[in-house]
Amino acid sequence: MTASAAASAAASAAALARSATLYYDTGVVTQDKEPPVHGKTLSLGLDSSTQSVTAVVLDLDTGSIVFQHAIDYATDPRLNGYGIHHSEYIVPSREPGEADQPPEMYLASLDAMFADLRSAGVDMGAISVINDSGQQHGHVYLGANAGTLFSRLQSKAAPEDKLVNLLDGLFTYGTAPIWKTSNTASQANDIRAGVGGKDRIIRLSGSDSPLRFTGAVIRRVAEQFPDLYAATDTIQLVSSFIPAVLTGNHRVPMDFGNGCGTSLMDYSSRTWSNELLGAASAQLPQGVDGLKKKLPALTAPDSVVGTVCSYFAGRYGLNPSCRVAAGSGDNPQTKVLVAGDLLSLGSSFVNMVSTDGTAFDMEGYANGMYDGIGRPFMFGCRTNGAMVWTGVRAMHGLGRDDYEEADGSLGSTAVGEKVFLWQPDRESFPVSGILQPTRIGYDGPDLAADYAGVIESSLGIVYLYSRGFAGKNSDPIAVTGGVTKVGEILRRVAGIWNRPVTIIGTVGAALGAAVAGACALTKDGAGSYDVEGISEAVLPRGEVISPRPSDIQAYHGDNGYLRRLEREYEKRL
Repeated sequence: MTASAAASAAASAAALARSATLYYDTGVVTQDKEPPVHGKTLSLGLDSSTQSVTAVVLDLDTGSIVFQHAIDYATDPRLNGYGIHHSEYIVPSREPGEADQPPEMYLASLDAMFADLRSAGVDMGAISVINDSGQQHGHVYLGANAGTLFSRLQSKAAPEDKLVNLLDGLFTYGTAPIWKTSNTASQANDIRAGVGGKDRIIRLSGSDSPLRFTGAVIRRVAEQFPDLYAATDTIQLVSSFIPAVLTGNHRVPMDFGNGCGTSLMDYSSRTWSNELLGAASAQLPQGVDGLKKKLPALTAPDSVVGTVCSYFAGRYGLNPSCRVAAGSGDNPQTKVLVAGDLLSLGSSFVNMVSTDGTAFDMEGYANGMYDGIGRPFMFGCRTNGAMVWTGVRAMHGLGRDDYEEADGSLGSTAVGEKVFLWQPDRESFPVSGILQPTRIGYDGPDLAADYAGVIESSLGIVYLYSRGFAGKNSDPIAVTGGVTKVGEILRRVAGIWNRPVTIIGTVGAALGAAVAGACALTKDGAGSYDVEGISEAVLPRGEVISPRPSDIQAYHGDNGYLRRLEREYEKRL
């Protein structure tokens, strides 16, 4: 897409934002019923997340979003009967740390979404590519009958057909473990030790064998249910299971971007590692060869893995030549939207740092990944993010959405003075336990001091524990999240990172998948699209905020705030 087309696309996207009627109801986003106006080439991005399935339809001719829609698993009557807790979005767990979802819900969500797209007036025949995002580390176990069942999808759909009926009996392990799984310490340790320890596994896989990564969960399932594991023919990630269903091929390859989240892939070669597979399968039924056979091949996330099967073409009017991309995880697809570094300040804080593919976090706090178009980056996620800021406001009698008084106090509070530590949840960045509210060097309670202290300390901790992989960079860092509306918060980000900050809109994995779909079409010879141009059109960059010299000194001086923060925090880990 040319610069002039990108400018036109930005204007088109802005016009759409002004004209669309959106409402938010328990996570559901729906557009008005006016048929979308678009060009000839649409990219559909799907995000199968923890709480919902989301679709974004992107017009690749103009670079504008023409439709977006989300369906909440807990509130939609088509999806809320599969046995999940409607508050936690998982099925009842058998033990602490187990977190599973019903895979039939993913199938039903596809039918529900395509039905809604068609009823909303989206020109289904103009969709040229479908690309997906799936919650990372989530996966499903398919039986030996998978090929036979999937062949049903190649027949023209009858009106009464549904995916859950056509694929009944597909799953050997009845649920899909997801990213919240945390009862795998023993298995994660087995994989780490099996390849020679922390240093070796980080250099090999890009990560320090986290509990939630797929390999550790597969090992635990196999230990608990060896017969079910032995009966499993294919293991697919949620992100690869969706294109498997869309194409009617249960053995579509997984993408190497999401393969990073398994602890089974060689990061540098982007192939399954016999060394890691051997550690994960030691003493399991069928051994390393059995595990390797269960895993599909690896491919680039923006490669085309097939075209839509007869079920979707016949039932929903998709063009039979509509391409299906390999897809990737939610974090890789989100990163597609920003070529450089991205800091997301939401309930948790996510720091995504672009790399050359050779930089790892040898401390093990962050994870090496590839984004949805194959670019390497490091990913660090701090659980105790802006939700802790909400907790501090609550301490002072302010409601969840009462921002004005607290945010206003930041303008009259000096930067780099107050340290307020609080970790209500166990933390992985860095690995540490619960920490009760702690004021350091001042008395309280005082709203202005506490609020500035918790903001600067939580941001400062993300910066400090990113140093091992972030390196020095003077380019602007893109920042997203609701808190970016507050200039004093952005001022503190710029000072702590000692680099300019640029504000971007709300990123999303479905939008990233739709943008990456343009890259898949380009690689498949079906057009030529400027992916970065489209990204900037659908996600315009706002003002750039440069760090103030006095703030840099306050944070980074010889006895500055960051050094004091690090000393005090390390004492309490």
